Amino acid sequence: MNLADTHRCHRRMARWATLAAALAVLVIVLGAWTRLVHAGLGCPDWPGCYGFLSVPQSDAHIAIANARFPDSPVDVAKGWPEMIHRYAAGSLGLLVFGLAAYAVRHRRAGVPVRLPLFIAGFIVLQAAFGMWTVTLKLWPQVVALHLLGGFTTLSLLSLLSFRLWRRVRDPEGAGAAPGTRLAAARPWLYGALLLVILQIALGAWTAANYAAVACTDLPTCQGQWWPAGMDFRHGFDVTQQVGPNYLGGQLTADGRVAIHVSHRLGALLVLLYLGGLLVWLWRRRSDTGLEWPLFWVAGALVAQVSLGMANVLLHIPLAVAVAHNAMGAGLLVAVIHLVWRHHLMRSPRAVEAARATMQREVTA
Repeated sequence: MNLADTHRCHRRMARWATLAAALAVLVIVLGAWTRLVHAGLGCPDWPGCYGFLSVPQSDAHIAIANARFPDSPVDVAKGWPEMIHRYAAGSLGLLVFGLAAYAVRHRRAGVPVRLPLFIAGFIVLQAAFGMWTVTLKLWPQVVALHLLGGFTTLSLLSLLSFRLWRRVRDPEGAGAAPGTRLAAARPWLYGALLLVILQIALGAWTAANYAAVACTDLPTCQGQWWPAGMDFRHGFDVTQQVGPNYLGGQLTADGRVAIHVSHRLGALLVLLYLGGLLVWLWRRRSDTGLEWPLFWVAGALVAQVSLGMANVLLHIPLAVAVAHNAMGAGLLVAVIHLVWRHHLMRSPRAVEAARATMQREVTA
């Protein structure tokens, strides 16, 4: 395969990977919307809705649906958010499988193969969690893992897009900047990524247990800096039994307050740690090419903290709450991009080795 064909394969796959990442963001946003309008059980079965491919609309279909699920009468207004989310998730799954097939078919062009295959396998697992979310009646453990799975899917697709677009723009790998000046930042960047992931996990647990409204004032919670009676043991009990309908949550008020306060403390830790790291990197930014990645992370961090505060002060308006979920995804992708760009800052010897490897892949 000549260089022109190789470049064409990389560009085509990069476009589809970027589209898949954008669709993953849409799926995350639709999932948040579905949860916030309390439509997580809008369809009591999976993958259809009351045994139909879409939400029952006619009187005849609604009568059949109610006979099939007498304990879950049809609510069209809640059925559609759930099914729209499923349609988007199904489309993403098909797109990811297409990416994996394309990668295998054009592996001689040097396109990544293992990562697309891994993402395809992970999508199957994510679909299973989507099914269990419904069949286990919004069991918080499964709901939280399903939310984290959506962010993981987005992260993997974003990383695939970064890698592909880099090969499109720099097929010989010669554009990597020397990284000796900022080599010491690598563990701190990994620490920032870990903190963001843990904060997203806390956010997922907060959402799964309907704890976002446990505190309605800032900077205190229920008028106290450290609310009395917070029940961390109950709030973070991952052994909740399977069986009850968890729509609306089953935790005590003290347990939900403990979750909410933990999420706030996590946000403060991320703000201080990541903000300090960004300032440190900005002062040493010369000749590194990290200016724009640093801007993106800083902008996403400020926006996410602002949306979180607005959620509390405005009492969880739907648009702000959905935007808070979307910006959480944006912050995660921005940090991943910063870490990835930092990895590209290699020594001249490493750049030459990468160029040689690329040439061997193309000529093989």
